Amino acid sequence: MKQEIPMRITVTGPVSGVTMQVQKGRDELVPPAEASTQAVSFDFEITVDTSGPVPNFLGKFAQGPKDQRFVYVNSGTYAGQKHTCWSRRAKISLMSITKKQIEDALSSTGARLQAEIVGTGRDGGPMCATVPIVGGWRVVK
Repeated sequence: MKQEIPMRITVTGPVSGVTMQVQKGRDELVPPAEASTQAVSFDFEITVDTSGPVPNFLGKFAQGPKDQRFVYVNSGTYAGQKHTCWSRRAKISLMSITKKQIEDALSSTGARLQAEIVGTGRDGGPMCATVPIVGGWRVVK
């Protein structure tokens, strides 16, 4: 059964002056729903098929092979920013999201799945590669 799940990814401590956007499909970019110097949040819906033993994330926001799906958060030139030295993409894994979390998000009005990541890498630039989720995916209102 395919359903749309509301999602939010919040990037805490983003690098000042560096643009961030979520990648949709191969080349479409989605700007933040909220942004401040402390955090940048992206809201979107992702399609999920729950008919199998594990959730299968589908649609334009779900990147990668079926057993390794993730969402890209792009920074710098990958986010459409000109005149910057940064060109990075962070992978936010969807694979730890459980069927129960999906059911809980769908059964409660106004609920969504949310992940928080740290926006600055060890080198002081924007986060990149596979980024750990602080506290894991959770259902929030």
